[in-house]
Amino acid sequence: MRVSRLLLVTLRDVPAEAEITSHQLLLRAGFIRRVGSGIYAYLPLMWRVLQKITTVVREEMNRAGAQETLLPQLHPAELWQKSGRWQGYTAGEGIMFHLEDRQGRELGLGPTHEEVITSLAGELLRSYRQLPVNLYQIQTKFRDEIRPRFGLMRGREFIMKDAYSFHASEADLRDTYGDMDQAYRRIFERCGLDAVPVDADSGAIGGAASQEFMVTADAGEDLILISDDGQYAANQEKAVSIPSAASPLPYGPEESIPTPGLGSIESLCDAKGWDPSQVVKVLLFIAKLDDDTLQPLLVSLRGDQELNPTKVVNAVSQILNKGVLDCRPITPDDNNRQQIDLIPFGSIGPDLSDDVLQGAKTWEPTFLRLGDETASELGNFICGANRPDLHRFNTSWAAIGQKPVSLDLRNARAGDVCTHNPESRLTEKRGIEVGHIFQLGRKYSEAMESRFTNENGKTEPFWMGCYGIGVSRLAQAAVEQHHDDSGICWPTAIAPFEAIVVVANVQDETQAQLGEALYTQLQAAGVDVLIDDRKERAGVKFKDADLIGIPWRIVVGRDASEGTVELVCRSSREVQELPHTEAVTYLIKALHP
Repeated sequence: MRVSRLLLVTLRDVPAEAEITSHQLLLRAGFIRRVGSGIYAYLPLMWRVLQKITTVVREEMNRAGAQETLLPQLHPAELWQKSGRWQGYTAGEGIMFHLEDRQGRELGLGPTHEEVITSLAGELLRSYRQLPVNLYQIQTKFRDEIRPRFGLMRGREFIMKDAYSFHASEADLRDTYGDMDQAYRRIFERCGLDAVPVDADSGAIGGAASQEFMVTADAGEDLILISDDGQYAANQEKAVSIPSAASPLPYGPEESIPTPGLGSIESLCDAKGWDPSQVVKVLLFIAKLDDDTLQPLLVSLRGDQELNPTKVVNAVSQILNKGVLDCRPITPDDNNRQQIDLIPFGSIGPDLSDDVLQGAKTWEPTFLRLGDETASELGNFICGANRPDLHRFNTSWAAIGQKPVSLDLRNARAGDVCTHNPESRLTEKRGIEVGHIFQLGRKYSEAMESRFTNENGKTEPFWMGCYGIGVSRLAQAAVEQHHDDSGICWPTAIAPFEAIVVVANVQDETQAQLGEALYTQLQAAGVDVLIDDRKERAGVKFKDADLIGIPWRIVVGRDASEGTVELVCRSSREVQELPHTEAVTYLIKALHP
């Protein structure tokens, strides 16, 4: 390919819309162009990158025994209604684009394909003799993100590889899950990415177990916690740890202490000389369940800890056996909206009476009471007295007459002791999720009534797994992990071209002829090569070559008459002056050892 014929429009200035480095560089280097909010065109350079990533993914999926297919992007609403996910994915802040056809039938644009594939499996896979089966596709997905941002990191339209496996037993599911784990590790390694597998929450997809693959990068949206011995990694939604010990309260009787204007843990402890670990703080939430119930929550937590919203949602869902569509804090404005007794914010205790909820217009009249283990394990503690500007000192669970359900509801954090090794501590890194694998169990096959006949002649639901890779996100994550001040440094395996021949002055006949000869020779050797034959200044060509990030550059310049060229490695910036024949030999060996 010749740069003079390539659709390449580079920008010198950083686009105002781009917040993180990878987004800026992809726009500046002419890889993508914004069409609308969260919607991007993949220009020729980016499409070459995506094709190379797709090739790696396809090879490793095929190697793992998966079969490629292509599923429809339009999904009938009935399928999602049958699984119970239509309401959650389309109502309120749901992420599914949905529409009606001219006959008034509801349809959705697929954000994921569990319903479609499970329905098909129920029709096509009748016997245990047909199992296991692992089907995958690579196609565009659609998600109506509330806040699209960071370019391809969080868009409304993106390319994904999603796979779904069907099994006759849980043991067989675990085997395939393990195979896919290894396939994913190979994919990211071949793509030149440093990806960390971490324990993860299954979220809206559901299932018994899941694992994310995170590309470590400062701009990552996810916080991941990694043990310093390298034996444990999890995202913050899932991470567990052993908290520091609480500071014991001095022995003494229970007493009520006026605390005017001290409505926060920080102000309370600063004013009274208390340690936050001695305080039980109480947080109130309202959870919207999938049957439209609005359930008030009262959550107790030790004052020095942070609540993990995902763990709370999972706890509510498990206890009530219902899905949670939304969970938000209760605020003073809710007193008026619900026409309930005034809640004493700033002085709430774990024993706040359900009486405050009586007469609520739309809420359930009782709290679901949850307590983090750090709070429930305290002996004596300080807490609100359920009256404005008043706290109880040296009280206990026995004294207040009730103890909440004790669960892990806190955020693990850097410095905490690891559960697997008391000598190890957690460290923090930022990560970009590029892959996620799930053991779905029978959640979807039971809901969709997709069954097979087992070896005993009885029908039962499939055991299922689900495995996703964000192909377009992976491309941008590679840029976030591989760049410098001059531009992108693509890993060779996924670079749009492996090498570029830069003719410094195409009007110099000697330079032009040598450049063309090198270009032809590299092509014949199977090198994916680009030649910059534009009538531009050499400095412009060098800057563009650095910006678009092609791994190797051969510069044909003033020494062309002597047959000497420069060979430049983009990632290391190492420059070698070599006879052109040696440069070609060296380059071919480096690319295709």
